[in-house]
Amino acid sequence: MGPPSHLPHAIFVIVYLVVLMGVGALKARSVKNQEDFSLAGRGLSTFVLIGTLLATWIGTGSIFGDAEKTFGVGMAAFLIPISGAAGIIALYFLAPRIRRFGQFTIQDILEARFGVAARVMGTITLVLAYVIIVSYQYRAGAAVLGYIWPEMSATYATCLVALFVIAYTALAGMYSVAYTDVANGILMAVGILIALPLLFDKAGGIEGVQAALTTQELDTFGTFSLVEILSILLPAFLMLISDANMYQRFFSAKSPAAAKKSAGWMLLGVLVMECAIIAVALLGKALVQGDQLTPPDEPGHIVVHLAFNVLPPFLGAMMVGTIVAIVVSTADSYLLSPSTSLVRDVYQRFIRPNADERSIVKTSRLIVLLLGLIALGLSFQSKEFFDIALFAYTIYGAGITPALFAAFFWKRATGAGALASMVTGVLTAITWFVLIEQETLTTWAADAGHSGLAETCLKINNLGVDAVIPAVIVSVVVLVTVSLAGSPPSREQVEAF
Repeated sequence: MGPPSHLPHAIFVIVYLVVLMGVGALKARSVKNQEDFSLAGRGLSTFVLIGTLLATWIGTGSIFGDAEKTFGVGMAAFLIPISGAAGIIALYFLAPRIRRFGQFTIQDILEARFGVAARVMGTITLVLAYVIIVSYQYRAGAAVLGYIWPEMSATYATCLVALFVIAYTALAGMYSVAYTDVANGILMAVGILIALPLLFDKAGGIEGVQAALTTQELDTFGTFSLVEILSILLPAFLMLISDANMYQRFFSAKSPAAAKKSAGWMLLGVLVMECAIIAVALLGKALVQGDQLTPPDEPGHIVVHLAFNVLPPFLGAMMVGTIVAIVVSTADSYLLSPSTSLVRDVYQRFIRPNADERSIVKTSRLIVLLLGLIALGLSFQSKEFFDIALFAYTIYGAGITPALFAAFFWKRATGAGALASMVTGVLTAITWFVLIEQETLTTWAADAGHSGLAETCLKINNLGVDAVIPAVIVSVVVLVTVSLAGSPPSREQVEAF
């Protein structure tokens, strides 16, 4: 492989990643037990919490997924941050209660309220959704390497990214993730916010953007129906309000007050950053349609495309560093959470309840490796970002959120109701996605001569009904029905909440 075609960008990325790995190696010496590896010793300050919360949520789903959607629909993409804002507002009021509960994982909460079966199902749901999320982080990182070294194959680039993320996460767990997320968050904000006015000027200001975009692309709501808006917003909202990464960070806070304050600042940061990323992608679309920029190979790559082809070298290198920071900070977080869950909820709970701390940390690192490799295999199954992100969010949101909120807010909810809700929510999401959204049932019905069924399925798909809508409805209805049909939970189960 020859020298990189974009030397400043390559130098910035390499130096940045070496520094990250060095910090991870340094922090690894602080890891003495499970609480250190999973929760950074429960000693994170408000400032560190804000950085790690922001860097975790603003991930590849934003820089590639939201950009992909923006490139397709235009101004209507500014609706997307609503889901994140609504979710964070809910977390703001929940954060102190989460920290006071003082556990390690969401599954600890589910078992305390609903029993062992709920813990197991919660673990299965979390691992399934989060490994999918990690898989497209790898592809996002590979896209950056592809711009720096065009001759590098996508497979090789994806494997390199996966190797780095796995090694970095396994070094020190939450210690390496949380503290470097602060640097990632700062770099993210500086890179995006400096690039925005330069791209705005390059596109010709408001007049230039209006001239380049179509009337439909300038419409705030585009052609979205109410069903389509809900299909876009609900998955991220449901995911965020029960996101294990958010809960793990609140568990890591120094105090309930620090947890609540960090959620408040996170709201401001997410709104600013998501809107800024969408604005950058919109300006990129204007430059492409105004014949000032060749289109990227993939719509989701538009922000990376701008960094390499429009911005000045130094700023472009900073933007690339921003994108790498976003990929790494999200990938390591969504890799650490399921690893922590499997160790806490399976290994310690059922296999080795009396395992010593050294064994737990070693097992944690092995599971990071295993899940990271599984995510690598999944990364080669799709090229999309936005739709795959929504699917992962839907599995998690429909499978866990109704039961988790019932644990906190509905005393009549039972273990049987929660378990039935989680199982049916996940199964409905997967079934709808495979049969309706992927048109598997439509194709089968057409081939089998059932033209009426095929036509009905096609009409449903054309309405833009995401799997999240039927999945959440089924999950909530089953939760309420099964709970009310059984005996009320014991006083001991309810008192802790």
